[in-house]
Amino acid sequence: MKITIDGFEFDAELETGKSPATCAAFKQVMPFTSQVVHVRWSGEGLWIPLGDMDFEVGYEDATAYPAPGQILLYPKGRSETEILIAYGSVHFASKAGTLAGNHFATITSDLERLREIGVATLWQGAKSIRFED
Repeated sequence: MKITIDGFEFDAELETGKSPATCAAFKQVMPFTSQVVHVRWSGEGLWIPLGDMDFEVGYEDATAYPAPGQILLYPKGRSETEILIAYGSVHFASKAGTLAGNHFATITSDLERLREIGVATLWQGAKSIRFED
């Protein structure tokens, strides 16, 4: 998979062995284009709020502490549906408290650049993002 954030391309792998239903549901909406903003409560991460969007998946390989490059889908419940991309230290949370999201993909290239984009998003605002095969 290729992810483009603010014009910079990253290689990523879908975690089909760990989160097969989440990966299959996300592939159905690809190519997926949106914007990322900096997380509010979670630390060093990027966030795509998705409101009431329903991927119709339960929890798979869910974590509240993703490593840099890991991408989580929170399939809604105590908070809205959302995607989180960790670029540093993260404790996934919302105004409702700690959340655990499905680890469905991992960025495998240029983690240093991902961190730069994360910090720039914090100070400069939203950036475009696109997920594609």
